[in-house]
Amino acid sequence: MTKHKAGFVNIIGNPNVGKSTLMNAFVGERLSIITSKAQTTRHRILGIVNGDDFQVLLSDTPGIIKPAYQLQESMMDFVKSAFEDADILLYLVELGEKDLKDEAFFNKIKNSKIPVLLLINKIDKGNEELLNEALKLWQEKVPNAEIFAISALQNFGVPQVFNRIIELLPESPPFYPKDQLTDKPERFFVNEAIREKILIHYKKEIPYSVEIDTEEFFEDENIIRIRSVIMVERETQKGIVIGHKGSALKRVGTEARKDLEKFFGKQIHLELYVKVNKNWRSDERQLRRFGYNQK
Repeated sequence: MTKHKAGFVNIIGNPNVGKSTLMNAFVGERLSIITSKAQTTRHRILGIVNGDDFQVLLSDTPGIIKPAYQLQESMMDFVKSAFEDADILLYLVELGEKDLKDEAFFNKIKNSKIPVLLLINKIDKGNEELLNEALKLWQEKVPNAEIFAISALQNFGVPQVFNRIIELLPESPPFYPKDQLTDKPERFFVNEAIREKILIHYKKEIPYSVEIDTEEFFEDENIIRIRSVIMVERETQKGIVIGHKGSALKRVGTEARKDLEKFFGKQIHLELYVKVNKNWRSDERQLRRFGYNQK
């Protein structure tokens, strides 16, 4: 009888290297926001992939940055925790990238006692010469890592990485029920769907000053009724988010609702409101309320 394997596989790397795209490619669901803006992922998001004899617990983490305010410090705490419980580390870089933004994190990767798979992503954006240079560079920089060349967006090389993950997993019973996809509650994905549309449609500081609070989530047989509040830091931001005669807010609501109907497989009734919550990104009590600073 085949023994069961299970373990934590944590994805780390700089902002915008494709961590969320890779996570979603593994899981087969859009659990993590994907946009062209940096610092899109704020939390550590767990995606669960189950097979008859394995359970892979994948963590998408925020991109590694030098924190400028308390919210970013909390985001980096999620990255630090990814080193603590990992059975396998996936260190994701993109073609042409030369280093990690934080030397301390980089040293942790180089001195890791657990398997490290270094994935050179976005190889579809370059040529063979660039790839050979990258392979040579990272072999020298991280000699303890196994290196794979992939395109998470095109799903090139991703199955090979996944097969290697299965080979490296420790023997263990499953940590979660076999039909579970993630450790996050429904409201988390509502918040993320709305925040994704704000990241796409608004510029400058707006996307980074926004947090979503889903106050109501009522599920009937055929419909889910949701009431969510978009928190901003200043009155001027509130006006921008709402837009002329509410047009901007309506667009966010319509697009988020369509994504949520696909995600939940049900009709969605979504009500959106905008409130000012001054300096929430630097307020410990508020950050705890939104799921940050939970050490």
